[in-house]
Amino acid sequence: MKSCITISLVEEARGGPFVLWDGLEKSIDFAAELGYDAVEIFAPGVEVIDADALGKMLDKAGLKLAALGTGAGWVKHKLQLADPDAGRREEARKFVRTIIDCAGQFGAAAIIGSMQGPSGHTGDADTARGYLCEALEDGGSHAAQYNVPLIYEPLNRYETRQCCTVADGVSMLESLSTDNVRLLCDLFHMNIEETSIADALIAGGKWVGHIHFVDSNRRPVGLGHMQYGPIITALRQIGYDGYLCAEAFPYPDPHEAARQTMRAFKYWTQS
Repeated sequence: MKSCITISLVEEARGGPFVLWDGLEKSIDFAAELGYDAVEIFAPGVEVIDADALGKMLDKAGLKLAALGTGAGWVKHKLQLADPDAGRREEARKFVRTIIDCAGQFGAAAIIGSMQGPSGHTGDADTARGYLCEALEDGGSHAAQYNVPLIYEPLNRYETRQCCTVADGVSMLESLSTDNVRLLCDLFHMNIEETSIADALIAGGKWVGHIHFVDSNRRPVGLGHMQYGPIITALRQIGYDGYLCAEAFPYPDPHEAARQTMRAFKYWTQS
C-alpha cells in the first residue's frame, strides 16, 4: 500500500477535510519531504492546472498524482450528476470528462463524490440513481482510453441519497455495462454506515480502488477512535496495493496533520 495526501485549491471548501492548502508547489514539496508517495488534488477546474508545470513539480519531488477530485463541480459550480434538468446533467458530465482528461495524462483517476447528488437533491431516489448510473457509464468509458478507472465514492446518509455502503456501491457497479468504475472507500463515511468496516472491505474485494485514510471524527489517523488493525488486515486480505490517502481536517494545522498521517501510515503498514 502507498501513501497519499490531499491538496485543496478550492477556496470555497476551506475548512473542509483536505490536509494541505498552500498551493501546489509548496504542498507537493512538503509531501515529498515527509515521504509521501503521491498527492490527490481537489481543484476548482482544469483551467487552474498547468499540466506541464504540475508534471515538473511531481517529477522534481518524486511523487505521483494519485487522483483528481471532481467535488468542486458541486461545491463551486453547483453541478450534480443527478440533476433533474437534462442540460445541467450534461454540463456536469462534461465537467467530469475534463477532470478525467487532465488526470489521465498522469495515469491518475478522477473521483466522483459530492457530484453524485447531495442529500437534498430533488426527484425520486430511483430516478436519481438512474441518472448517476448513466453518468458512471459515460465517465467509466471515457476514462478507459487512459487505462485508468473512474472512482466512485459512497457517502454517508447525511451527504447523499445515492450509495451509502460498500455493498450498495458494489451492487450498482455490477449493474453497469462498463467494468471501468471502482469504489473509493472512505473510512469516515464507512464508520457511520458500515456494521464492520473490515467486513465491508473484504466484501468489496476487487471493486475497492482507492482508500481515504482518516479517523472516525474526520481528523488525521490516530486522533479518533477508529480501530485500524482489522482494516489493514482486510485490505491485505483482498490484495489491495493502492493508495491510503489522507482526506482529513487539517487538525491541529495542515503540517502537523500531514506528519501525524505519515506516522500512522508507517505504523500500520510496516507493523
